[in-house]
Amino acid sequence: MQAAAAAARARRLLALPAAYGIPGILSAPRLGCAAFAEGGVLPRFGGLPPSPSAPRHARSFSISSVRRFPVSPARHFVELVVTFCRPQIYLLNGRLRNQCAITHFSTEATDIDQPTEAVEEQYQKMLKSVEAQIMPPNAWLWSMISSCSNREGIKLLFLILQKLRVFRLSNLRINANFNDHLCMKVSEACARIGACDYGLKVLWKHNVYGITTTIGSAHFLLKHAKEKNDTKLMERIMEVLQRNSLPLQPGTADIVFSICYNTDRWDLLSKYATRFVKSGVKLRGTTFDIWMEFAAKVGDSQSIWKIKSEGQGFLLERKPENAAALIKLLHKHLPDQKKQFVKDELQKLVAEWPAEVIKRQKKDDRKGLEEALITDIPKMISSMAKYGLDISVDLDKLSPQLEAA
Repeated sequence: MQAAAAAARARRLLALPAAYGIPGILSAPRLGCAAFAEGGVLPRFGGLPPSPSAPRHARSFSISSVRRFPVSPARHFVELVVTFCRPQIYLLNGRLRNQCAITHFSTEATDIDQPTEAVEEQYQKMLKSVEAQIMPPNAWLWSMISSCSNREGIKLLFLILQKLRVFRLSNLRINANFNDHLCMKVSEACARIGACDYGLKVLWKHNVYGITTTIGSAHFLLKHAKEKNDTKLMERIMEVLQRNSLPLQPGTADIVFSICYNTDRWDLLSKYATRFVKSGVKLRGTTFDIWMEFAAKVGDSQSIWKIKSEGQGFLLERKPENAAALIKLLHKHLPDQKKQFVKDELQKLVAEWPAEVIKRQKKDDRKGLEEALITDIPKMISSMAKYGLDISVDLDKLSPQLEAA
């Protein structure tokens, strides 16, 4: 209905005798849309006045050339607009954005973020360089990353990264991705702007952007989640890390534990603590402090003893030194009246636990596990002494109860 009405209005205006002499219509080969509107074909839409016209030139078209357009009034109208406007259109994220002043046609909000002039300029320079079969200098890409200040700039950044990746592969025969440091700066820019959906793409092991995935890139995104107390973003990041087999680090645990503590999510802390421990990550003292303090805060004594079970997990993984460090930190954070329980639990670890765990193993695996525990449990006790935790444990009960199993 609206298109038909607009086409009818255009036919009426073009049919007027004055239309043949309107310089705003038939003069100047590349007048902007605003000039075209000023000429009368595009009157006010939505109450908005037409924009000032662009400078006019002497060259003109004959009306006969205009009359050779298709007979359809609607198509006539559209092609006439295209003929005189000729806007520069670029493809961005699958959507066509018109740089010409065609706000008269649009009912959408006009406050959508646009890439800054510096980012747009750097993008165009690199694009022209690639089209000319010349690899642009690295300094241009670094400058573009630093200049990104909104989502539209990040979109252009990822678009040029993809084009550069294809150019490097097809023209220069370079199969390698961009270096780690540059890729971390891309992640930092995404976190700075809050475009974390793009930031997650930096963590994809297989991507079309030539980005090298590193855990350092994930830390920028996790720090952003920490600033916003955003546990959902944290969970998404940890899921992407797991899917792409990125190795966790002590610094990762520091940030994750802090987010869980600040948002009062003991369930998430327990979940990720188990994942970090099973991954063999050596947790820092500050990380253990958060873990223990949170356990005491929620008043969950079973959770504290769950940490003890992680020490048993270290023994099963043949990591007695890690088990000793964990027990020392557990002893440090327990109230004085409960420190005696550490000694009692250690004695159970020697006298009872090995037999129980061996019974659950297949017969073919029992002998190997028995030999490992006979070797590693004494190592754990001696490592505790090196860490300053001197607790006497009767190791004589270790071998007999293993034989009984």
